[in-house]
Amino acid sequence: MFYWLIDAAPAIPGLNVFRYITFRTGGAMVTAALFVFLFGPWIIDNLRIRQGKGQPIRTDGPQSHLVTKKGTPTMGGLMILSGLVVSTLLWANPLNPYVWIVLGVTLGFGLVGFYDDYLKVTKQTHAGFAGRTRLLIEALIAATACFALVRLGREPLSSSLAIPFIKEAVINFGWFFVIFGAFIIVGAGNAVNLTDGLDGLAIVPVMIASASFGMISYLAGNAVFSDYLQINYVAGTGELAVLCGAVLGAGLGFLWFNAPPASIFMGDTGSLALGGMLGSIAVAVKHEIVLAVIGGLFVLEAVSVIVQVASFKLTGKRIFKMAPIHHHFEQLGWTEPQIVIRFWIISVMLALVGLSTLKLR
Repeated sequence: MFYWLIDAAPAIPGLNVFRYITFRTGGAMVTAALFVFLFGPWIIDNLRIRQGKGQPIRTDGPQSHLVTKKGTPTMGGLMILSGLVVSTLLWANPLNPYVWIVLGVTLGFGLVGFYDDYLKVTKQTHAGFAGRTRLLIEALIAATACFALVRLGREPLSSSLAIPFIKEAVINFGWFFVIFGAFIIVGAGNAVNLTDGLDGLAIVPVMIASASFGMISYLAGNAVFSDYLQINYVAGTGELAVLCGAVLGAGLGFLWFNAPPASIFMGDTGSLALGGMLGSIAVAVKHEIVLAVIGGLFVLEAVSVIVQVASFKLTGKRIFKMAPIHHHFEQLGWTEPQIVIRFWIISVMLALVGLSTLKLR
């Protein structure tokens, strides 16, 4: 909405500043943070009243959680998504299709997560609706978005996988890229979902990844910077930096209430939505492999679950004391703050490695 103020720039000095993505990204971050700070307590109170007993705690998880986390409301992703949507609509260019595609994936995955949370709360069970059904819906949303991205972008780049560290190296998948891109988006959504198991554990790595991809989006969408850095230029994706700024601001606001001991949990509503958002941005800016580096913590969490399940089914033995891997460290005696802060440190280090691919070519 504010983007339209540039039309009045010739008559009113100073309005030309709304033309710049960097300014609007900062505005989106502040707006989203203020929104969550102001409306967060009201949202938490209403969710607590409606949910009663709060999020059901896994009986097969760490036993301490049955005491320390019992009664805490979930669906905190509604706080993040509301701040994200309001801020994006105010500060992003409404004519940019990339914004609407990524926002569509984010809200689509958020609705899937919301329904899953709703079933868990109303039935007071850790199991939501059928996993295969959920994955199918996510895949349809992601494939639709990837189809739109391929049609929107410049061929053959839009249907290709870019290789980091190597100049102009791409692998053209053709229309098979729709399936590949959907796999990236669905994988990212569920990886973040698996990471959300301790107070503050998921939101900070999401913020770090969002900040990183905000920078990548801005650079990839700028012809001058992308040429200098020898990365693939994708016209229009710079506007996604505004959306990433909104996530960063909303995440800061949510962390205020999610810091230990958490007043509210993100739930599948937030984790699926934010993971899907990161995956769709990575596909849009042609940095899918870099997502696996910057989001390496999410990959580690997902792989730990896959390895644990595969090992138990094949050999009857478990590799980890408990999966996802953050619960493994709990069983080793690490305190929750130790795990969370150390995982944050790992996320920062991985983000720096991922960002280094922009220059090391």
